[in-house]
Amino acid sequence: MTPHTAQTEPVATETENLRQVIDRARFVLFDFDGPICRLFAGHSAEDVAKDLVAWLEAQGLRGLLSEEERGHPDPMAVLYAVNRRHPQSDLVAELEERLTQQELKAVPSAWPTPYADPLIRTWTAVGARLAIATNNSPRTAASYLASRALAECFAPNIYGRTQDLHHLKPDPHCLNRALNALGAAPSAALMIGDAPTDCVAARQAAAADDVGQ
Repeated sequence: MTPHTAQTEPVATETENLRQVIDRARFVLFDFDGPICRLFAGHSAEDVAKDLVAWLEAQGLRGLLSEEERGHPDPMAVLYAVNRRHPQSDLVAELEERLTQQELKAVPSAWPTPYADPLIRTWTAVGARLAIATNNSPRTAASYLASRALAECFAPNIYGRTQDLHHLKPDPHCLNRALNALGAAPSAALMIGDAPTDCVAARQAAAADDVGQ
């Protein structure tokens, strides 16, 4: 065995394992921002975070956030910070809706992930059933999918952020909702994500299935 062979054999094995997983997938759950598109490609996420902070300050709530939180580039970090201090409050509900409106504004300038559209259409054509399980607003995902003529590939199985933020991934809540709607056991489904939270949520959903058996 040459050094080159020793390096390529694990890659070939992993590629074949991945091919087998994809070939047998009949239920496929997609995260949204990342696997399907880059939502904030033309509508800066950092600017959205600043907008949320500015709104809080206009309400006289500047002291609600730490200096680090006020400068965080991720709008979800701002939402999480407020929820930690006022969980399930009207304030969180209002902030979540403002974030949703900013996400919807980002849809027209979102960049499709390369090959995502044909992959989705191909899976649908061969009979796979698809769902969205995302920490973005389901309204945002639905709007983007409609703009790409992909809505029928997923509808009505689009599950995402609600005002109950403790249900966001890594909690498997939206995955379980999708699986229940599809009538699929976790062991029969494939989750496509781009973050460790997607992996944790998928494993927790699978563990729940094992317990149920």
